[in-house]
Amino acid sequence: MLIRRTILPILLAAGAAIAAEPPYAGRWKMNPEKSNLAGTTVTYTQLPSGEMQFSGEGVTFRFKIDGNDYPDGMGDTGAWTSTGDKSWQTVWKLNGKTLSTDAVTLSDDGNTLIIQTTGTKPNGEQINDTSTYHRVSGGPGLAGKWKSETYKSASPNTLEFTPSGENGLVFKMVEMDLTCESKLDGKDYPCSGPSLGPGWSIMLTKSGGRTLNMTVNKDGKPFYKYIFTTAADGKTMTETGGPTATKEKTKIILEKQ
Repeated sequence: MLIRRTILPILLAAGAAIAAEPPYAGRWKMNPEKSNLAGTTVTYTQLPSGEMQFSGEGVTFRFKIDGNDYPDGMGDTGAWTSTGDKSWQTVWKLNGKTLSTDAVTLSDDGNTLIIQTTGTKPNGEQINDTSTYHRVSGGPGLAGKWKSETYKSASPNTLEFTPSGENGLVFKMVEMDLTCESKLDGKDYPCSGPSLGPGWSIMLTKSGGRTLNMTVNKDGKPFYKYIFTTAADGKTMTETGGPTATKEKTKIILEKQ
């Protein structure tokens, strides 16, 4: 009886702890095949100064296609070079260290833009993503407004949500070694990681038992807003949202690992 009296409360306590774990806790991997990243737009403008201007995802910055590093408004830099009549290369860096490289190719008819992104994530995994855009307006060449059409990834990212203490939640992008130690109180908490520039933070709240609201801030100002909703069966999570400046939204399906 003594053993039973000792073990039973332990088992009940363990069961309560398991039951109390929120449905969004754990690791979730993006499924590119089921996700929808189409519909977002970017614009390249040829300026009289000879510079190009990029506008998209709430940022605007200028650059020249001369191989030099230019700030991208998000804490990184981009170096553009021409690799042909209808092709370019962009090397993205943080503090002088290469994060990824884009091979940008314009179709022969000038109406399709393909961006092949390669690189190495902090965990050593290779980046191999392809984004396709179709021309909405403008031209010739790179100049114009472009709308995203398809996105494919051979190395989709994994998100992790880990409850921590009273009302705490640690958010991670696992392969990118990005961490935000937050609370579910709508207050601002900093994020850090080797591929993340300064000034990024998140605010988290929850709606009901299965939904998280995330605001991603840059230098204290809202930059992205996302809603994470866990399915009733606990097997998938849907991430919807996008840049606050454009209100363009994407839909990402994440699968429980």
